[in-house]
Amino acid sequence: MHKTTLEQWALLERVVALGSFARAAEEAHRSQSSVSYNLSLLQERLDITLLRPEGRRAVLTAEGELLLAQVKPLLQAFSRLETRAATLRDGARVQLDVVVDSIFPRARLFAILRDFQQQYPQTQVRLSEVLESIEDDAPVLAEADVMVLTKRQQASGRGEWLVNVDFVAVAHRDHPLLQLPAPVEEESLRQWPLIRIATGDRETLSGQDAWAFSTLDAAVEAVAAQVGYGWLPEERVAALLERGELKILPLRHGVRRATPLHLVVRRSPAPPDEAVERLLALFKASGPQPAPEHTPKPTTTPTGSCSPRASR
Repeated sequence: MHKTTLEQWALLERVVALGSFARAAEEAHRSQSSVSYNLSLLQERLDITLLRPEGRRAVLTAEGELLLAQVKPLLQAFSRLETRAATLRDGARVQLDVVVDSIFPRARLFAILRDFQQQYPQTQVRLSEVLESIEDDAPVLAEADVMVLTKRQQASGRGEWLVNVDFVAVAHRDHPLLQLPAPVEEESLRQWPLIRIATGDRETLSGQDAWAFSTLDAAVEAVAAQVGYGWLPEERVAALLERGELKILPLRHGVRRATPLHLVVRRSPAPPDEAVERLLALFKASGPQPAPEHTPKPTTTPTGSCSPRASR
C-alpha cells in the first residue's frame, strides 16, 4: 500500500499556491484543521519536512519543492482523467476522425486543430491525410466525421466548396528547363520527367515520362533534388521559392492552376454534434490564404490543358 494519497499532495499544492492553510481549506471545502492534519500526516509518513513557515505564509522546503515538482504531473493527469469521465458520463464526444487531402495547406490545418484543441481539450482528433485517388469505399472515409476532399460528394456524405488550392509548375533553380528562353514550351517539358503523386494506375500524360511518388512530401523533395519538374501546391513550396531553391517555370499558358477542395460531413440521420459543428466552423472561418508575393499574376489557362491534379 502507498504511504501517501493524491488528495494529500493536492492539498499541499493548493496550500503552496494560495499561501495559507485557511485559503486552501476554503477552496477545498474542508476545515482548516482537516487540511493541517492531512499535511502533517503526509510529512510524518514520508519522514520529511515539506513546509516551513515564512511570516504568515507556508512555503516549501528544498525537499518539498523537489517532491511536489515530481507529483504535479500526476495531479494534472488525474484531473484530466476525472474530466474525461465526466465527459463520458454526459455523452460528449471523446474522439473525432478527420480525413484531409494531402494538398490542403498544413499551416492552415494545424491552426484549425490548435484552436479546436483549446476549445475541446477532451476530444481527441485522429487525422488521416489521403490522396485524391482514394477509393470512395475506403474504410478511412467510412469512419470519418469530417473530410476535406476534391470530390464534393462521397458515399459517406455530401459537402460544399471550401477552398481552391493553387498549383505552380516548379523546378530546381539549376534545372535545364530554367536555362531555356522564356516562355517554356510544352515540347520542352516533355523532355524531362514530370514528378507526380501516385494515383494507383499506370497512366501517363500524353506519352510524357511521369515519375510517381506515394506522398506529396516525397514529390516536393524529388523536384528539389532535380529529379524532374512538377506541378506542386504553391503553399507547400513557398519556403523553397522564397529561398530561391525552386523557381516557377515561365510557361506560355499560365503559371498557376487551381484544384477545389470540399468540406464533407459524414452522412447521418442525426445532425452533427457540437464538436463536429465547431470543427466545421473553424474550417470555414479560416478562409482562403492569399497568394505569396513572389508569384507572378496568372495568365489565362486554355481550355483542355492538363489539370494540376492529373500531374500529381
